[in-house]
Amino acid sequence: MGNKIAIGIIGVGNMGTAHIKNIIGGKCTEFTVAAVADINPARLEAAKKLVPGAASFDDATEMLDSGKVNAAIIAVPHYFHPPLAIACMERGIHVMVEKPAGVYTKQVREMNAAAEKADVVFGMMFNQRTNHIYRKMKEIVDSGELGNMRRMSWIITDWYRPQAYFASAAWRATWNGEGGGALLNQCPHQLDLLQWICGLPVKVDAKLHFGKWRDIEVEDDVSAYMEFPNGATGTFITSTSETPGSNRLELTFDGGKLIAENDELTMWKLAQTEQEFSAVNTEPFGTPDVEMMKVETDGKSEQHAGVLNAFAGAILRGEPLIAGGEEGIRGLTLSNAMHLSAWLGKAVEIPFDEDLYLEELMKRADKGN
Repeated sequence: MGNKIAIGIIGVGNMGTAHIKNIIGGKCTEFTVAAVADINPARLEAAKKLVPGAASFDDATEMLDSGKVNAAIIAVPHYFHPPLAIACMERGIHVMVEKPAGVYTKQVREMNAAAEKADVVFGMMFNQRTNHIYRKMKEIVDSGELGNMRRMSWIITDWYRPQAYFASAAWRATWNGEGGGALLNQCPHQLDLLQWICGLPVKVDAKLHFGKWRDIEVEDDVSAYMEFPNGATGTFITSTSETPGSNRLELTFDGGKLIAENDELTMWKLAQTEQEFSAVNTEPFGTPDVEMMKVETDGKSEQHAGVLNAFAGAILRGEPLIAGGEEGIRGLTLSNAMHLSAWLGKAVEIPFDEDLYLEELMKRADKGN
């Protein structure tokens, strides 16, 4: 193995297999796939064919105790992310967790507390943070070039899923298997980007429809309203049953606006802030001068391989991660708040009552048993 990191893949479904292919395909050269684990014999057999030299296990704990790995990727159903991450940490095994961090924030807090005590590298697979459009958007927002944010709006409906998708695995789209629908499965990257770029809101008022368009238990249609600490407002709209879908993130500021859509970032920059213009303007229908421009980016979006390469750099050389594992709770806080708001039929403030959230979730999970 030389100086390569011996990594184990826990869960070799779609994402676990994709990570294996990135490593054996030469995109992540500082890793070697030393072991794979899955409770599904067919998936385990398929993974063994991809990496014949890797040890295989039908129990993740046995893999972690085998001494064959010093790092792991967790790519299993959502409820198992925190307990398996904690199991890695307790054994001194570096760990990368697929999205979401978990199903409910109380569980993820336990994972984060374990991480504080463990001497391991802990990362989240937030590969969309490598996207050149969102990286540039965050850079502009953080620079203050456009002033304070006033409004954000994201419509993200370009992940159409037919009924066959939900029928492909028994755990999909169930409260006790997945812990949620679009917000837990499709949206974790967008909710992470939302808080990464805009910050966490302080209030959420959400309307969710459960099994509106598909024969499923969980949400497949979401419209959420948010309020941020500085008074800015926001909306987040998603569905898995619209085609053709949309993906448009629009941020409005005192000094202009940004729109990310169709793999382009466009900026409108006012000659003076809206407040400054309004204070001196004497024309009833006057508007400030504005310049529109396409924003140049570096064009790089390294995605999953980039996150894994940063994980290797953190382990071997102390380099920064794309997303630290402890950050996973922030996007999950947003989705939990949206669920809780819909269940209670009212707006909820962040931080919310995590015990109440868990109680409400378990009511629904128990019905699915």
